[in-house]
Amino acid sequence: MKELYLIRHGKTYGNTLGRYIGTTDEPLCEEGREALQAIFEAGLYPMPDVLYGSPLKRCRETGAILFPGKKMIPVSRLRECDFGEFENKNYKELSGNAAYQAWIDSNGTLPFPGGESREAFEKRCREGFAELLKGLRDKPFRRAAFVVHGGTIMSILAAYAAEKEEFYHWQVQNGEGFRMLWDETEKGGIILHEISHLCPDTGLCAGSDLR
Repeated sequence: MKELYLIRHGKTYGNTLGRYIGTTDEPLCEEGREALQAIFEAGLYPMPDVLYGSPLKRCRETGAILFPGKKMIPVSRLRECDFGEFENKNYKELSGNAAYQAWIDSNGTLPFPGGESREAFEKRCREGFAELLKGLRDKPFRRAAFVVHGGTIMSILAAYAAEKEEFYHWQVQNGEGFRMLWDETEKGGIILHEISHLCPDTGLCAGSDLR
């Protein structure tokens, strides 16, 4: 069994405003950098043998702060969802938008206008993750970390967690993440178990406390 970490990137300016930040390639804000530095100094995330991440700036910068000197391998399929017409806007700015209201009423199941559908996004993330693990299967490592996006983490865990939970159960804040063990089923499928939610303030908390 191998140890894996799924970590959400630090805070950006758009995050502070509650905007839908998907394809927008903005860097971390100062508040985000300071919070990540505190997480690093607290030793919340151990140094991995191999480090993967989304190619977007906020993930690359997060990886550099949490794992200084460790080369991050960029993986395009682990980038955040394309929010289409909602990109870089928040709920206040979208108030009165008929397409946005329809999306809200669907509980987020409708495709983003001009962007991705949730089904396509989840499929992209889980297939990208599975391909990485396939490449790691026979490599001599003990621990791998993935610095990605909130939606990416939810997609992966909703698909592969041993204890099945719905998509939003796995939602985490900036800088938070999950520690887990990776094993394979008899047919070679992925199974992630002993999942722990890692919180910067409390260190370790149970998955049931996410909401």
